[in-house]
Amino acid sequence: MTVHFHEEDLPDGVLEGTSDLAVDTETMGLITHRDRLCVVQISDGSGDEHLVRFSPGSDYEAPNLTRILADQNRTKLYHFGRFDLAAIQYYLGITAGPVFCTKIASKLVRTYTDRHGLKNLVDELLGESISKQQQSSDWGGPVLSEAQRDYAASDVRFLHRMRDELVIRLEREGRMEMAQACFDFLPTRAQLDIAGWSEHDIFSHM
Repeated sequence: MTVHFHEEDLPDGVLEGTSDLAVDTETMGLITHRDRLCVVQISDGSGDEHLVRFSPGSDYEAPNLTRILADQNRTKLYHFGRFDLAAIQYYLGITAGPVFCTKIASKLVRTYTDRHGLKNLVDELLGESISKQQQSSDWGGPVLSEAQRDYAASDVRFLHRMRDELVIRLEREGRMEMAQACFDFLPTRAQLDIAGWSEHDIFSHM
């Protein structure tokens, strides 16, 4: 298991293939228009993770990364994909799908709990633990610490295995079709967030 660090784009030839990709992002905050995209984490499930860091003032021209993320033949695995899809769409200009979101899957099958965070899922589904200590750190600084790099990598390290376990449960409970419909809608949900409907449910009566 190795964490590879890159500036502004993936190198040529990295993560080529047909495997599904685990994806996550780190930003300066939670408001997409205001808080710039700093890091994209990506893994094909082979054991290594790749971090692509964008500097202040970046033009976000990352042809290798964007081509791989936009490949419609490779499913992208997220945890709370709604946020990451919006950040990637806003800054990189692409829709990084098709989508599987472990948080949505968890909410559909782990109805016995209200704890659907990544840490909770890794603990219950895989019997492993991750630290969230660096979650609120400064991702825009000139240097990312080893602790930050390991935290960022851990956000994609477990998603392939978690997806496999959640699919078993979705199929067992007869909710796979409903889950897939939710996943298919996520890029549109991200577009709504970017367009200004992040706090308004257009499906509600009010």
